[in-house]
Amino acid sequence: MSAYIIVDVEVRDAEAFEPYKQPTAASIAQYGGRYIIRGGKHETLEGKWHPTRLVVLEFPSVEAAKRWYTSEEYSKVKPIRLRHAVTDMVLVEGT
Repeated sequence: MSAYIIVDVEVRDAEAFEPYKQPTAASIAQYGGRYIIRGGKHETLEGKWHPTRLVVLEFPSVEAAKRWYTSEEYSKVKPIRLRHAVTDMVLVEGT
């Protein structure tokens, strides 16, 4: 069953964040994931949530998504995101 990682990311320093992008994309693909949404226009239809930049990743399973998130490859670049962006991230099992 597919799994999705939904991310709201506010990049605070775009230049410093740049080295995060390519290795992250490569590591996502390595673990069977792909980008469904990577930024783009959005609007809040209900509620108080006003995300900055939305990213949605699809993985073949919850296990694959967790393997990516805890992988050695992603662990190498994750500190860049933590230093230069504010992020909310959830993992959702698909139906």
